[in-house]
Amino acid sequence: MKAHIIALFKKYDFTFLTTVLVIFCIGILNLYSATHANPSAAMANLYKTQIFWFCFSMLTAIGISFISPKTLFRLSYFAYFACLLLLILVLVMGKTALGAQRWISIAGFNIQPSELMKLSLVLALSRWFALKDPDLPLDFKKLIIPAIITFIPAILIILQPDLGTGLLTILVFAIMAFYRRLKWKTILILSVIGILCGGAMFQYGLKDYQRKRIITFLDPHRDAKGSGYNAIQSEIAIGSGRLLGKGYKKSSQASLQYLPENHTDFVFSIFNEEHGMIGSLFLLLLYLILFLRMIWLSGVVLRFYDSILTIGIMAIIFWHTFINMSMVMGLMPIVGIPLPLMSYGGSSLLTFGVCTGILTSLSNSRNIF
Repeated sequence: MKAHIIALFKKYDFTFLTTVLVIFCIGILNLYSATHANPSAAMANLYKTQIFWFCFSMLTAIGISFISPKTLFRLSYFAYFACLLLLILVLVMGKTALGAQRWISIAGFNIQPSELMKLSLVLALSRWFALKDPDLPLDFKKLIIPAIITFIPAILIILQPDLGTGLLTILVFAIMAFYRRLKWKTILILSVIGILCGGAMFQYGLKDYQRKRIITFLDPHRDAKGSGYNAIQSEIAIGSGRLLGKGYKKSSQASLQYLPENHTDFVFSIFNEEHGMIGSLFLLLLYLILFLRMIWLSGVVLRFYDSILTIGIMAIIFWHTFINMSMVMGLMPIVGIPLPLMSYGGSSLLTFGVCTGILTSLSNSRNIF
């Protein structure tokens, strides 16, 4: 028995769990720094709740890491429809906060189904793409069903309203479809449809405050005390960090409460202010290690389902990281996209924990299952 455990320990891939743990440790220190000076006791103690959710997420990740990819394949559609049902329940009986109806209470905990939906969507798309002639490039007709699978939850999420997460699910679908291989004609058709839909969405589909965010993104000082306030304060925080930063717990933007939501959307701004460009480059390096490991894994797994599932999970983490960092630096409009393992949020941590468990399971399948 002891020899079996030692052999299992040697074959087990700890790479993803270790990298995630290091990023989270940086994140929890940053969260404490961002909230410790807040006059609200609830805000000052957010880091304790974050630690609880991370421990729960890591236990979940370890448990999932011992589930074979074949079982994940069988459960893919079930997970998708379960999360779809939760999204419908959110619109019917969900909890409203900050002007959005995105949460549902389960066993005393507030769960954000849109976070879990991103992963279940990847599972469902991976199964569909793996079963439909994976060696042949897709034409436009063969993309209709996976597009429907994607746009149903995307629309439900946008109705909450949560435009950022809704658009992110579409971006994840795009990455997976390109990885699956598309005909050039299909790419051209999708590009034209995307441009037309984007223009129509901006003109008729966005609420006034959402359209204002995009306009303000081009010139934040146009409404410096209104819709451009967060962007300006974020840029001040990042710029004042310079090369080495001001030092831990010395963020003026956090301690003086100039930057709203500095525990969720703008955690990277606080981190940059305190640790400067050097600290931010180190954090980026950790994310890069995670992405490179996923790219490597997608090429060494034994089944196409495992490969495209890895790419789908990478797309989730990549788009979260890219969009969040870009928006706080003023390179994109501000949307409510958390920074993986750094931003506060139990549902977000649980989602990334499950992602970590699945990645570890896919890697372990080469040697253990």
